[in-house]
Amino acid sequence: MHLICLLMISGITSPSLPAPTTQSSGSPYHVIRTAKVGGDGGFDYVYADPAGRAVYIARSGPTPRVNIFNLDTLEPLGEIPKASARGAAVDAKSHHGFCSSKPVVMWDTKTMAVLKTIDVDGRPDGILGDPYTQRIYIPSHSAPNVTVIDAKDGFVVGTIDVGGAPEQSAVDGHGHLFVDLEDKDAVAVVDTKTLKVLTTYSLNGKGGGNSGMGLDAKNHVLFVACNEPAVMVMLDSNTGKYLADLPIGTGVDGAGFNPRTGEAFSSQGDGTLTIIKETSPTTFVVEQTLKTMPGAKTMTIDSKTGKVYLIAAEYGPATAPANGGRQRRGPMVPGSFSIIEVGK
Repeated sequence: MHLICLLMISGITSPSLPAPTTQSSGSPYHVIRTAKVGGDGGFDYVYADPAGRAVYIARSGPTPRVNIFNLDTLEPLGEIPKASARGAAVDAKSHHGFCSSKPVVMWDTKTMAVLKTIDVDGRPDGILGDPYTQRIYIPSHSAPNVTVIDAKDGFVVGTIDVGGAPEQSAVDGHGHLFVDLEDKDAVAVVDTKTLKVLTTYSLNGKGGGNSGMGLDAKNHVLFVACNEPAVMVMLDSNTGKYLADLPIGTGVDGAGFNPRTGEAFSSQGDGTLTIIKETSPTTFVVEQTLKTMPGAKTMTIDSKTGKVYLIAAEYGPATAPANGGRQRRGPMVPGSFSIIEVGK
C-alpha cells in the first residue's frame, strides 16, 4: 500500500518484539493517548492534514466511508460516505480532499460536501498529495501503476508506469517523485513534469519488500522501510548510493520523516514504532523503539506539532484453519478501533 499518504491494515504479530529502548535522552517519545473511536470495517492508511487540523481514516466494509477527526482533540468531525478507499489526502491550497477509491471521490474539506467522482483504472491503493504541483498521486499494483490527478479541478492529467508494484511515495519539491517498488526491492525516481521514470534505485540486497518511505529533502536522504529483512535502508536521493541500514520491527507498512527534528519513523504491525535519528546526512542511529499497539502498521506525522498518529484495533481469538489452510485472524472487537497519538 502506500502513496501519502500515508493512507492507504491487518493485525500482524511477531513472537518476539524488539525491546523498547530510549537510546537518546533527546527523544523520549511515548504514547500520549489511545482514543477508542470505534466504528466497523477494515482500515489501511491514516493521514493528518496539519493546515486543516484534521485526520482522515478510510474505512472499508458494509458501510465504506472516510472518517474525519479533529487532529487536536481526536473528536469526530464528520465523514465522506460511500467511499471504499484505502487512504486519503488533502490539497491545502484548493481545500480539496481525495480518497484512493474506484472511482476516486473528491470533496470540499471545509464543508465535507462531495464535489465529484473521478473514474480511474487499476486498483487504487495508497495516495500522496504533492503540495508543490497541486497534484494527487494514486498508486495501483495493477496497470496503470500511478494515476495523477490535478487537485484544483479533479481531472486526470496522466498515468505513470513505474515498472513494479508501488507502495509509499514521497516528493522533494524539486520535480522528483520517489516510489517504493515492493516487488522489485527498488525505488523508482519520476520526473513530476513529464511523468516519466528517470531511473530506478536498487536496494542492492540490503532490504526488500519495501513498504514505507520517508524523505529528508534538504539533505537528500531517502529512508526506505523494508520487510525482507526488517530494516530501514538509507539512500542518497540524488544518486541512489547506499548510505546505511538499521533494524526495525516486523510488518512495516508506513514511514515518514520530520525535518524539524531530523528523525525518521517506521510503524510496524508487531506493535512497535521505530525512531531513527539522522545525526548527519550520512550517519544514523536507532534512537528509540516504542511499543504502540499490535497491528498499528501505518502512520502519519502532524508537521505542525511533530506528533505521530497510528491506527489499530483489537481482535478476538483466531479461527482454526480449514482444510490445512492458514489460521485466520479473529473478528474485530466492537468499539476497539483506535487512534494512537505519540509524542514527546
